[in-house]
Amino acid sequence: MRAVTQQSFGEPDVLTVGEVARPEPLITEVLVKVRAAGVNPVDAYVRAGAFPLLGEPPFVLGWDVSGVVEQVGAGVNRFAVGDEVYGMPFFPRAAGGYGEYVAAPSRHFARKPKGLDHAQAAALPLAGLTAWQALVDAARLQPGQRVLIHGGAGGVGHLAVQIAKALGAEVYATASAAKHEFVRELGADHLIDYTAGDFAEGLTDLDAVFDTVGSGTGLRSLPVLRDGGVLATITEHFDEELAARVTADGKRYAGVVVEPDHVGLEALTDLVETGRLKPFVEHVLPLEEAAQAHRLIESRRTKGKIVLAL
Repeated sequence: MRAVTQQSFGEPDVLTVGEVARPEPLITEVLVKVRAAGVNPVDAYVRAGAFPLLGEPPFVLGWDVSGVVEQVGAGVNRFAVGDEVYGMPFFPRAAGGYGEYVAAPSRHFARKPKGLDHAQAAALPLAGLTAWQALVDAARLQPGQRVLIHGGAGGVGHLAVQIAKALGAEVYATASAAKHEFVRELGADHLIDYTAGDFAEGLTDLDAVFDTVGSGTGLRSLPVLRDGGVLATITEHFDEELAARVTADGKRYAGVVVEPDHVGLEALTDLVETGRLKPFVEHVLPLEEAAQAHRLIESRRTKGKIVLAL
C-alpha cells in the first residue's frame, strides 16, 4: 500500500510517499481503508525527533483516520464490512494513519458522524478526544461554570470551545484579534487578544483553565482560578514543578494525554449529529503533500485542522 514514510528525523522534506506492507487485522481488529488522515502538532514533533514516541525511523506517522471497514477479524461485532468509521487507534504507539490502510482494535473506532465527510471526520478524533478528556474527565466541567480556553482558534481549542458550550459553561477564549470572529462563531462568550496585553487582567474566580498553548501559560493562569479550580494542560502534562505550584496555590492540576476511547468518540458523534460540534478544516491536501501539511501546522497560523486526503 502507499504510505508516507520517513527514513530519518528532520525537516518536513523527510516525508515521502512509498510502498509499505499492508497491515493484517488480528482477532478483535478491523482493517480500515483510509479516506482521510488528520495532521496534528504531535505528528510534527515526532517527525522532527523532538518527541520520539515511535523510536528511530523508518516509521509511518498519523493517528487520526476516517474511512471504510474492509475486513473484520474474529470476535468483532461492532462493525461490518462497508461501515464508515473514524478513530484515533493505538496512540501513543504507531498507528500508521498516513497510509491507505490501518488495522486496529474495533473499540478504537466509532461510526463516522452523519453529516461529516471523511476529511471533516478525520479532523476530529485526536483533537476532539483531547478536548473531551480535558474538559469532561479531568476538569469535570459543569453547567454554569466558567472556563478559560487558551488557543481557542487552534485544532484542539476550536473544538474545546464548542464542547464547553455544549456542556453549558460560560466560555472565555484567547486568540489573536484576527481570529476573534471565528472563535465567537464557535460559541465563545468572551474573547481575549493575548497579543494586546496580560490575558489575566480583570479575570478572577474561574472554575477551570484549559491550556493548549504552553510556554508558561499554565503558570500565568493560576491567578484567574478560584480556590479549588482546575488547570488542565496538554502541553505541560509532565511538569512536576508546575503541578506542585498549582497544588500549593490551592488549585487542582490535571496533565492530560489523550487516549483511544470509543465512548468519548461516540459522545463527540452525538454532539456533531445534534448540531453542537463541527470541526473546522482549513486545508485538505493530497497524501503526496504531507510535507506541506507539516509546514503549515508548524507555522502556528492556521485555524482549525489540516487533513490529508487519500
